[in-house]
Amino acid sequence: MKYELWDMLENLKESCHIYDLSHPVAPETPHWAGFDPIEERVVYNFKEHNFIAKEYKIVSQYATHIDAPCHFYEPGRKIHEIPIEDTILPLVVIDIVDKAAMDPDYGITKADVIDFEEKYGKIPEGSFVALRTDWSMRTENFDNVDEDGVSHYPGWTIEACEYLIKTCKVKAIGHEASDTDATSISVPAGGLPVETYVLEQDIFQVELMKNLHLLPPMGAVILVGFPNVVDAPGFSARCYGFVKK
Repeated sequence: MKYELWDMLENLKESCHIYDLSHPVAPETPHWAGFDPIEERVVYNFKEHNFIAKEYKIVSQYATHIDAPCHFYEPGRKIHEIPIEDTILPLVVIDIVDKAAMDPDYGITKADVIDFEEKYGKIPEGSFVALRTDWSMRTENFDNVDEDGVSHYPGWTIEACEYLIKTCKVKAIGHEASDTDATSISVPAGGLPVETYVLEQDIFQVELMKNLHLLPPMGAVILVGFPNVVDAPGFSARCYGFVKK
């Protein structure tokens, strides 16, 4: 007997590269500096119980993670309220690697997004837009903290996000750094005005992504997986990028 969905799945695996866009979850994994590393405790073991189970202590926004709107906007949706169909989306990757290399505080502009569209075509409605900076490739001093204790890393600006959300009508955004805001915005503001704006628009985001360099600017698909924790403001996520071979 033939099953159409199984044939589609086989064809998908044969015709696509599938890339992991998430960091492994471990104490040394990049995470926001204000959070403690993950902790684990063995509660059952093979020697005494013939199976193993562990208890983990982990903050909701740890390593690669999804931020639900309620993370920065109290009336916003929690992760269990995000429709499952919104976790599989067309993926667009905007590359600002060269600009970030020249200026680690660089914030992508509306003009950058429009330039991208002129080169690759209109960003589709309902898509996930990821900001490629190659920041995930850093192996030490991830937040690029200077001798005065100030971080320097690239990110989004409100004008770019407003264009993506209001004009392009995207479903979600993502990035490789630990925060949404470019530090040229967050440091003077003493907060995260861009992240606040984004989540107030009732879209979700994924932070601390990786392997965006393996994806094309247009044409890939992202799957964002996370536990369906009731009333959670976010959680560690496993994200996959599907790219046609």
